[in-house]
Amino acid sequence: MSSSVMTNNVKDDQIDESLYSRQLYVLGKEAMLKMQNSNVLIIGLKGLGIEIAKNVALAGVKSLTLQDNKPIELEDLSTQFFFTEADIGKPRDEVSKIKLAELNAYVPISVLEPILEERQLEPFQVIVATETMSLEDKIKLNNYCHKRGIKFISTETRGLFGNVFVDFGDKFTVIDSTGEEPRSGIVSDIEPDGTVTMLDDTRHGLEDGKYVRFTEVEGLEKLNDGTLFKVEVLGPFAFRIGNVEKYGTYKKGGIFTEVKVPIKMSFKSLQDSISNPEFIFSDFAKFDRSGQLHLGFQALHYFVIKHNGQLPRPMNEEDANELIKLVSDLAVQQPNVLGDAPVDKKLIKELSYQARGDIPGVVAFFGGLVAQEVLKACSGKFTPLKQYMYFDSLESLPDSKEFPRNEITTAPIGSRYDNQIAVFGADFQRKMANSKVFLVGSGAIGCEMLKNWALMGLGSGERGGIIVTDNDSIEKSNLNRQFLFRSKDVGRNKSEVAAESVIAMNQDLAGKITPKIDKVGTETEDIFDDAFWQSLDFVTNALDNVDARTYVDRRCVFYGKPLLESGTLGTKGNTQVVIPRLTESYSSSRDPPEKSIPLCTLRSFPSKIDHTIAWAKSLFQGYFSDAAENVNMYLTQDNFIEQTMKQTGDVKGILESINDSLNNRPETFDDCVRWARLEFEKKFNHDIKQLLYNFPLDAKTSNGEPFWSGAKRAPSPLIFDINNPNHLDFIIGGACLRAFNYDIPVDEALPVDHFKKIIDNMPIPEFVPITNLKIQVNDEDPVPNANNPIGDELDALVASLPDPFVLRGFHMNAVEFEKDDDTNHHIQFITACSNCRAENYSIELADRQKTKFIAGRIIPAIATTTSLVTGLVNLELYKVVDQKTDIEQYKNGFVNLALPFFGFSEPIASPKGKYNDKTYDKIWDRFNIYGDITLKALLEHFEKEEGLEITMLSYGVSLLYASFFPPKKLKDRYDLPISQVVKLVTKHEIPAHVKTMILEICADDKQGEDVEVPFITIHL
Repeated sequence: MSSSVMTNNVKDDQIDESLYSRQLYVLGKEAMLKMQNSNVLIIGLKGLGIEIAKNVALAGVKSLTLQDNKPIELEDLSTQFFFTEADIGKPRDEVSKIKLAELNAYVPISVLEPILEERQLEPFQVIVATETMSLEDKIKLNNYCHKRGIKFISTETRGLFGNVFVDFGDKFTVIDSTGEEPRSGIVSDIEPDGTVTMLDDTRHGLEDGKYVRFTEVEGLEKLNDGTLFKVEVLGPFAFRIGNVEKYGTYKKGGIFTEVKVPIKMSFKSLQDSISNPEFIFSDFAKFDRSGQLHLGFQALHYFVIKHNGQLPRPMNEEDANELIKLVSDLAVQQPNVLGDAPVDKKLIKELSYQARGDIPGVVAFFGGLVAQEVLKACSGKFTPLKQYMYFDSLESLPDSKEFPRNEITTAPIGSRYDNQIAVFGADFQRKMANSKVFLVGSGAIGCEMLKNWALMGLGSGERGGIIVTDNDSIEKSNLNRQFLFRSKDVGRNKSEVAAESVIAMNQDLAGKITPKIDKVGTETEDIFDDAFWQSLDFVTNALDNVDARTYVDRRCVFYGKPLLESGTLGTKGNTQVVIPRLTESYSSSRDPPEKSIPLCTLRSFPSKIDHTIAWAKSLFQGYFSDAAENVNMYLTQDNFIEQTMKQTGDVKGILESINDSLNNRPETFDDCVRWARLEFEKKFNHDIKQLLYNFPLDAKTSNGEPFWSGAKRAPSPLIFDINNPNHLDFIIGGACLRAFNYDIPVDEALPVDHFKKIIDNMPIPEFVPITNLKIQVNDEDPVPNANNPIGDELDALVASLPDPFVLRGFHMNAVEFEKDDDTNHHIQFITACSNCRAENYSIELADRQKTKFIAGRIIPAIATTTSLVTGLVNLELYKVVDQKTDIEQYKNGFVNLALPFFGFSEPIASPKGKYNDKTYDKIWDRFNIYGDITLKALLEHFEKEEGLEITMLSYGVSLLYASFFPPKKLKDRYDLPISQVVKLVTKHEIPAHVKTMILEICADDKQGEDVEVPFITIHL
């Protein structure tokens, strides 16, 4: 047997799973293969063009071609992250080609000479035209593409404004409009009129017009032939599929599964649609702006032509009025665009003033959005944007009089930030440069964040700075979306490489960015101490887990710092802004907990592949991790058995595991193979036969109903077959992992015949039912044997354990689950184990990739969503720097690029509380006490100054004071400083780095009523 069989390493010449693994869970293999047969051309390589190109290259297409031979100018550096001052004067496409080629070795990058003949465009499946091409030329190019079935996208940004137009031809097929997992469920009844009811009030989750197929229906067997039925939703627990009376009468059983049916879409050309556009709205609060901007962007193109291809620097009021006139003329020529609405002169004037602007956040937003449309064009996966979308973030403009915007403040100053100054003004640029910010995490979002900050010049000033921390190192799978990292960086610390990369982008950050490798948490509060948090202007999270997010949120609330929060899940993304004394905090609302699988379902009654995968992972943990750890503790801890006997868990199981691990120690790899074969027989044959012994196929419930019905699928025992890949992989994976436990060498090149010979020559015990064994049927039922005395049995097990002294020095290697190493047999074993159990219960099997996704709890990720979400965060960042106090100007966002859907909402205001006649902010307010005040003085202070009688005072879980304490106990504490009271009660010194203490209080108001009040902060 070759090593490839030993590791179950799927070799596919077309997809490198180790690189694309997270993206595969977003797009799927079919879409990825289609993308890898697509040639893409991007015209224009300023910031927007390179952002699209970067995301498309990371995603993995067949080839990426660039066209923009204009010389690099200083102003390009505002958003073109691959350009430096040293590149000024060189062709944009040649410099971009070199840098893009580093991102993905599977995507060749080439340069196309200026387009002189249409035949130059024939090789491409998708063409993207950005702002370097005139509207007239875009129309000509699109007409050519539309006739020849080449997908075409036009996009451009102007300051805080941007747009995209999509044309995928007359007949475009979408193979999967949402990308969501197909719904499935168990049927409890099918009526003659076709009404299908779900079992146990389980929601079906379907929508009108979707299609389903059925399996395992009894009585209406015709439904099981694969026919697709269109769904009419009747409610959350029922749907109708049309009259089924002619097929017979429903008896029992049945599983429905949603089937994705391809849909056809038709697009109009740019020329045909421009006067009668179809809009998708990016923000329903700005519903009326799409038409205005549709005419405004057209007018800008005509304005540029009129002014010899150039925009004035900067645009003045005369220019703005000229643009308004052009828009008014277009409104007459294209009456369907605005209808009866007048031209919004204020909006068009702002578009005019920002026309030269180039903002990293807007570019990142459209770069992610357009790149995702490119991938849709290549693959047919997800619903394309149809056809125009306009977006603006005018709320990001500064309100403060501190940052005036006029012809003088927005004029160019010969800096790389001129295109940002054109929008925000030079004074605001200086404020950003002198901001001190903390970035927690430098993975996918962190890389994008730092790139945008480098372009913005954030923290680059004399008083500014960026601190970035991440305790993780770079892995190959990161390279697909964490674009600051390259192959040569694998194994290095993320934060350090990210810092080096952005300094190379912008030398202004040299000496201004500090990378750390410390995890932010309670254990590092001596590093991220009071002085550290107090020095910050704001904090940005780039984290991948809720616990870390909530910890940072608590710190930000405590120190009163704004927090920018975001996250992605495949094509979905969200952003949240947390502003002191204005909005609620991140922790104010939480997602509902994941629905857990009932234990009885896992142990005996699985009905879905998720159940068998969870069971397999649990078995993996028990076999190869818990067993080894229990052995090591037994051999090294004198009181291990005593402590174990006091436990309420599976004491017998722990003792049996130690007994088997020590008394049946393998000496050779062949012994490990024999162990795996016996475990196969036990788990997939004997245990199933025992279950059927307890509950025969014809068993009835107490109500006289068939026991094996509904969610309970009747199992069948497996007969071992070495030619079954799952059976063989269970043996191979199990044997290799047990060999690892015992430090036994493994020959990865052993042939299958070697395993067959061992198995054929070993005795396999016959099944003998355990007549008194009870099996729990429902989680709410009492646990069988829970009250049965098994002391003698446990004593016998303990007596059978070998003396630890005899095994002194023996140690087992516990396996630590690692999903991304294809050579360690972890996913191989779990996949085989899950699929064998699925065979037992006639559940559809899952391939290695799906098993890895579920068992490894992998978060699907793609660079496009990350780019877009980071862009939205940075548009909120401008508001934070401006210190806006109007909550209506902030935006929390949710996007789903698969649909595509964009939703923005005002943050929820922080709640208020009241005691006596005082109103306070429940999240952000606290009582600040400066100095190590005595307990007596503290109590008197609150009674005198706040009208509050403190009834209880606590520090963490320690009660420092209570009104019901006996007088002597209080006397010992009254005159002590609070820090000494804490030391007295907790028996611990306060760490030297702690400069503030949080005390929680219960208090009565002037009327003697118990009231909710803020906590106390003692500033030592």
